[in-house]
Amino acid sequence: MARKGTTKASSPRDKQRLPPPLPPETRTVGQLVAESVRLYGRRFWPSLALGIGPAVIGTASTYLPRTSAIVLLSAAGALVMGASSAGASAIVSGRRPTGRTMVVATGVGFLVYLPVPYLTVFLVLPAVAWLAFIGLSVPALVIENLDVRSAFRRGVALGRADFVHAMGSLATLVIVVFLTGSVMSILVHGGSGQAVRIAAFLASLVVSPILFLGAALLYYDQEARLRLRSRGTPTKRRRDAHIPDAVDADRPGPADASIQP
Repeated sequence: MARKGTTKASSPRDKQRLPPPLPPETRTVGQLVAESVRLYGRRFWPSLALGIGPAVIGTASTYLPRTSAIVLLSAAGALVMGASSAGASAIVSGRRPTGRTMVVATGVGFLVYLPVPYLTVFLVLPAVAWLAFIGLSVPALVIENLDVRSAFRRGVALGRADFVHAMGSLATLVIVVFLTGSVMSILVHGGSGQAVRIAAFLASLVVSPILFLGAALLYYDQEARLRLRSRGTPTKRRRDAHIPDAVDADRPGPADASIQP
């Protein structure tokens, strides 16, 4: 018999009764990041490939002066970012788009990411706002098989469906990727300039796919919110992620008893 003031240890059967992830229309920013990491683990090798191009371009830019680095990032960088965005959209959707669709999506991504290096000269926030506004054009094209003009219109409509959620999600993804990459770089490098570059390359290679996967998953959040808005149903943004209230923390039974049928 359990002592008063203690809770019963949860069993594997209890863990299986935990509430499922929220649907896209009410998914929180934290859950979007968690789902991105979970998808990364399930599709590790295809997802890891998304980071090759950005890691190469990012490392190459460190050998150049500031002006030349910005030019490289805005040209070749935009192209590889567009390709990674298209690839992430294909991974998230579970489809196998045609080669033509992927080429067109890469071109759309190139146009989307082209101004990003210039927008980040002083602050990252303008670039995040830009991507929240139009960045969903790439997953829209891949998932819905749209033409270029329709993809841009659809991307803007999706971004405006819940701009706060879109911008907050992308900002959180950027922060997570930056902090994780910085920690990995510090742990890996050995002190010399070349070692630092190698460490930065490996960190970007491993961590940057989370950003692309999360941005592609954001498509489903915004698409669901857009459908609700078109039906006149307001989107309710939750902060508690459906966590049950601890009315009686010392009650018997598993921790999630309040949500069990």
